[in-house]
Amino acid sequence: MPSETLVPQQKLFSRQMLRKLIVPLIIEQFLAMAVGMADTVMVTSAGEAAVSGISLVDSINILLIQIFSALATGGAVVVSQYLGRQEHKNARTAAKQLIYTSTLLSLILMALALFFQKGILQLVFGSIEADVMENALTYFWLSAISYPFLAIYNSIAALYRSMGNSKVSMLTSLLMNVVNIGGNAILIFGCGWGVAGAATASLVSRALAAGVMLILIRSHDNMIYVDGLLHFEYKPQMVKSIMKVGIPNGLENGMFQIGKLMVQGLIALFGTSAIAANAIVNSVTSVINVPGLAIGLAMITVIGQCVGADAYDQAVYYTRRLMGLIYAAMAAMNLIIFALAYPLVGMFNLSPEATTLAIQILQIFCVVNALLWPIAFPFANVLRAAGDAKFTMVASVISMWIFRIGFSYILAQGFNMGLQGVWYAMYIDWAVRAIIFWIRYKSGRWKTKRVI
Repeated sequence: MPSETLVPQQKLFSRQMLRKLIVPLIIEQFLAMAVGMADTVMVTSAGEAAVSGISLVDSINILLIQIFSALATGGAVVVSQYLGRQEHKNARTAAKQLIYTSTLLSLILMALALFFQKGILQLVFGSIEADVMENALTYFWLSAISYPFLAIYNSIAALYRSMGNSKVSMLTSLLMNVVNIGGNAILIFGCGWGVAGAATASLVSRALAAGVMLILIRSHDNMIYVDGLLHFEYKPQMVKSIMKVGIPNGLENGMFQIGKLMVQGLIALFGTSAIAANAIVNSVTSVINVPGLAIGLAMITVIGQCVGADAYDQAVYYTRRLMGLIYAAMAAMNLIIFALAYPLVGMFNLSPEATTLAIQILQIFCVVNALLWPIAFPFANVLRAAGDAKFTMVASVISMWIFRIGFSYILAQGFNMGLQGVWYAMYIDWAVRAIIFWIRYKSGRWKTKRVI
């Protein structure tokens, strides 16, 4: 971390303010994982075709959700920088533009999904069995209707994070989980709707969450409030500022998902044991990074406000502090999973070959993850919050295609390392990203990229 150790005399964020921002974010990230798993777990009673249909559509939904999240991040950066400059009126105007922009984009994506859903599924997944396609079409159709609600929720949640208040989005996420899981129980088990029940429950929960957030954000008790949404205002310069962060972030996330799909295709060549081991390790490791992801989201608010206030000494100070917190949290999480690797993998009743492979990959992952992942991923939010999103996009995409994808084929096939080679290639990608982001940070060029 940076060598500067001076603590700013007038700090923008107290310890209590940071705790108020970070703790609900960690809980919210765990809740987000739960709502994503609920449909798949509870629809298993409807058969393999239903589970397969949801799985296929979710791989597309994740890509679209990443786009909504990227746009919300762009809005959060702009609003945070305005708040740092104490320009609350401009922050409110930017908030309104974010809601308009994300809603418009989600409506376009919804229309494309509704009109071309079968073509999209065939283009992405090729030939699909008839019963799987039928379930996928049902789930895709109802999922698409929920896109605008999801976009609105993500946008307003980002606005509350910009204000340093993540408790609102955490509680709304909890409500979404309760409604979704309760709806699944009623519609899947009670009414026997299968995939349609799972999708309907998700749609209702997202619509409710969006409605609650729209009501709450209108309150003048908020630091940022948005009223008169039906009184349309278009501020092209503010939209441009949002897009300056949102578009590179969206492209980066989108290319990352495409890269993951390509690597998954390579893994499929290694046989059932490798596929099963990879799936189990992915499901376990997704939990490890939750605290780091949450603190990384908090960085957008904290560093964004520091940059907006031209308080770059504080940006450096909070970067040190938050990265230290991420490393501590990740060390604890990885140590726990490393120690519990055998019983955790054993719970999934894999073959002996798949079990051994999964344990080996998981324990190596824990070591590398604790060392490299924090600076390869959450640390990049410091640059994004300063408006340096184009650099992070270019660096991330180049690193992913050359090192993660390229070296996956070289190590896995060229050196016959199989699944282990794919994971080693990922670690090389992390190391390259970490070096690039660290050099950029130390150069100080991110201090010249403010978006407002």
